[in-house]
Amino acid sequence: MYESIIGLSILLSAVGATSLSASAAELKAKTAVLVHGAFADGSSWAKVIPYLEKAGLKVIAVQNPLDSLDNDVAATKRAIQNAEGPVVLVAHSWGGAVITEAGNDEKVKSLVYVAAYAPDTGQSVETATSKYPPPESLKAFNKDPNGYLTISDEGIKKYFAADLSPTEQAVVAATQGPFHIRTLSAPVTHAAWREKPTFMVVATNDAIIPPQMEKDQVKAANAKAIELPASHVAMLSHPKQVADLIIKAAE
Repeated sequence: MYESIIGLSILLSAVGATSLSASAAELKAKTAVLVHGAFADGSSWAKVIPYLEKAGLKVIAVQNPLDSLDNDVAATKRAIQNAEGPVVLVAHSWGGAVITEAGNDEKVKSLVYVAAYAPDTGQSVETATSKYPPPESLKAFNKDPNGYLTISDEGIKKYFAADLSPTEQAVVAATQGPFHIRTLSAPVTHAAWREKPTFMVVATNDAIIPPQMEKDQVKAANAKAIELPASHVAMLSHPKQVADLIIKAAE
C-alpha cells in the first residue's frame, strides 16, 4: 500500500514538473524590460513584476533620466544589452516613445504599450498628440526654471492616478521623476512597432493621454489590445491584467 502511495506521489510530481516545464517552454522571451513613463520611476512596475517572475520571466525595470529622448533610449538600450534575450520590451506613458525607438534592437521580439504614446516614424509626442484636444490635466503641470515638469499633488489625485488609494497616490506624488519639456518635441527616427509584434493596453479613463489616441494607435500598429477601465497608471490599478498581456507578448 505504501509503495502504491509513493508511486502515485512520484507520478503526480512528474506530471506537475512536466506541466511546469511545458508552461515555461511556451515563453519565447526570457526577459521583460520595463520602461517607466514621465513623472515616474521603475517602482511604477512594482505590482506587475511578481506576476511576470512567477510566469518564468526575468525582469529589468529601467531607471530613465527623463531629460531627453536620446538619453532615455540609451538607458533602455543598456538594459536590453544586459538582459538575457529574447526580450519583450514594455513601456508606460512617455516610455512608449522610448521603446518605439529602442525597440529596433534585434534582441527585442515584441513590444507592449501600457497607456503609452506610440509615435510613428518622424513624429514626436508633441506632433502625435496635436490632432487631439489638449487634456484638462495639463493645468496640473508645473514647469521649473530649468524646464523640468512635475504634476501637482492634486493633479496626481484627480488626473494621473485617480483610481488608486490616497496612500498610493501619495507615493506616486512623492516618487515622481521630473520630466524635461524638450523630450516632447524629439522625433522618433524609426518606429519599431511597424515591424514587430505589438500589444497595447488602452486605459479608457486616462486623463493624461486621450483614450481615443490610444485606440487609434492600436489600429495603426495592428496591435493585439485590451481595454481597461483604468486611469493613466493602469499597471498599478490593474496589475494582473497588464501582466497577463505582457506574458502573452512573451509567448
